Amino acid sequence: MMDGMSLSAPVDARTRILDAAEALVRAKGVAGLTLDAAARLAGVSKGGLLYHFASKEALLTGLIDRMAAFIEEDFAAGIAAQPEGPGRVARASLAWGFGPAPEAADERCDRAAAVFLATFHHNPALLDPVRAVIARMRRAVAEDGLAPGIGGVVMAAGDGLFMARIFGMYKPTPEEMADMHATLSRLIEESAS
Repeated sequence: MMDGMSLSAPVDARTRILDAAEALVRAKGVAGLTLDAAARLAGVSKGGLLYHFASKEALLTGLIDRMAAFIEEDFAAGIAAQPEGPGRVARASLAWGFGPAPEAADERCDRAAAVFLATFHHNPALLDPVRAVIARMRRAVAEDGLAPGIGGVVMAAGDGLFMARIFGMYKPTPEEMADMHATLSRLIEESAS
């Protein structure tokens, strides 16, 4: 589940429906996402699903809104975990893009990719909530007190790794990841001092 709740915690119908829809787009793409399939997987009636999401587009909108909120909250938590001062947002972006645990980062990446690609395939305009979050992230990194472009390079590196993963272009080795991380960290620290 997106919020990291345990399986024993009660989950409301809306969340179960979104989880089911996400599982369907991950397994079968947007073509595999039907209201009937989502209702069945979520364990609700079709009427119950329609109460929360009146159409497939509404269901995709719910998925992308949830993903946008997760990205914004996760990134804000990453910033809060960094020391105050110049480079704080860039360091958070570096930690966020490279992730402390490759398996968790891969899982997060795969979930986001499925939702983004399904939504884009159905209607690219539905990605606007994520675009707005990314725009706020880019503004924050640009106003981070570093030389122009440094934070943008850090974000672009994370974006490049995301795109390489979702399209299966390449997977850097742990050594390559460590080297890229060290190089970007050095850029941030040199610019911050």
